[in-house]
Amino acid sequence: MSFNKGGRFRHDSLQDRRSLRKILDAISDGFESGKLRFSDEEGKIEMIPEELLELKLTASQEGGRQRLNIRISWQEPEKKKRNKKRLTVR
Repeated sequence: MSFNKGGRFRHDSLQDRRSLRKILDAISDGFESGKLRFSDEEGKIEMIPEELLELKLTASQEGGRQRLNIRISWQEPEKKKRNKKRLTVR
């Protein structure tokens, strides 16, 4: 896995609606398959989404500018430490 700038990937571009739809479809497919991959000329990142995801959606209209922000986040599972103590139930 290769990262851009310490584990961050960012891409800014101007897209038409059809191109944006293709990008959103690819992201949706990534959530369904359990693997998201992003890349451009400057870097790449691969992410494994968990089953439970936090969604934050905001939409605004201000001074003729329309904005939609979609934020999806999750925590990587903690590596479970194996308890070496033996459990006895009576």
